[in-house]
Amino acid sequence: MSSYLIHWNISDASLGTEELGHLEMVGTIVHQLTRNLTEEQQQESSFAPYFVDHTAGVYPQAASGTPWSAATMQVMGDPISDLCENLAAEQKARSTYDNILRLSDDPDVNDVIRFLRAREVVHFQRFGEAIEKLREHLDRRNVYLYNPAIEA
Repeated sequence: MSSYLIHWNISDASLGTEELGHLEMVGTIVHQLTRNLTEEQQQESSFAPYFVDHTAGVYPQAASGTPWSAATMQVMGDPISDLCENLAAEQKARSTYDNILRLSDDPDVNDVIRFLRAREVVHFQRFGEAIEKLREHLDRRNVYLYNPAIEA
């Protein structure tokens, strides 16, 4: 089982790298859509407050204006808890992409968003498979770093 957990950590790292790639793709789209805004377009749009703080630079934040923070990610060190957190994050990202597709009429943007959405679905499936594999080993002592019910 410990080799499974070591493998999981390696896989988790490569997933993290892919997720940063998603952020880069979305940031590139935002840059491409905003880099040529005229002063009038900036002032007339809801983009104006963002522009005041960041000009056309890409600053990761929610649509509400809340900046991205590592505080949005939860880690317990418990494999089941952490995998459930990952499942939730993938579903939230998929929902966000669905919402972007409802609002966007740009075919080039929509193609990239559909690709990213498909990746979230695959990640959700892989995390679900990992939970199923982990359930086969829940009675082993080294599944958790510390679990009073097991260690007692």
